Amino acid sequence: MADLKMPEINYVIIAGNLTKDPIYRTTTNNTPVVNFSIASNRKFKDSNNSWQEDVCYVGVVAWNKLAESCKDRLKKGSAVLIDGELQSRTWKNDDGNSRSIVEIKARRIQFLNKRLKATDSQNGEIEGSDVFVDETDIDYTTDTFDKFLSKDESALINNDQK
Repeated sequence: MADLKMPEINYVIIAGNLTKDPIYRTTTNNTPVVNFSIASNRKFKDSNNSWQEDVCYVGVVAWNKLAESCKDRLKKGSAVLIDGELQSRTWKNDDGNSRSIVEIKARRIQFLNKRLKATDSQNGEIEGSDVFVDETDIDYTTDTFDKFLSKDESALINNDQK
């Protein structure tokens, strides 16, 4: 048994809405970075068979082209699906005390809100597909996670976005 080694897995996938506008900045070597937090809701029935809702708040960080894309596309309330890994970091605050945080370092972000076409913004016509963004390939595609959802789950998501 001692010869078995635990696999090193650090993978997170979560959906939620931004709690406030993202904070975009560049590092001293001009690397783009954006930070934001999302609220992810979970509904469940309690012991009295009544529906309850629990909210989990999670910080997210995105780098490089993914950060630039978030800056242009996200605002408070935006719905996102994030694929990434957990990372922790520690720093000293102004008082000299150590602070630490665990957040998601995004690899890919799917923007779940529909976007207005630039030419149709007065008419309010909606562009047809969601956009999925990967940190390594900023090519905008129409590939979505919908193919992994059941018909009921897909209907719920589509009704929430209307």
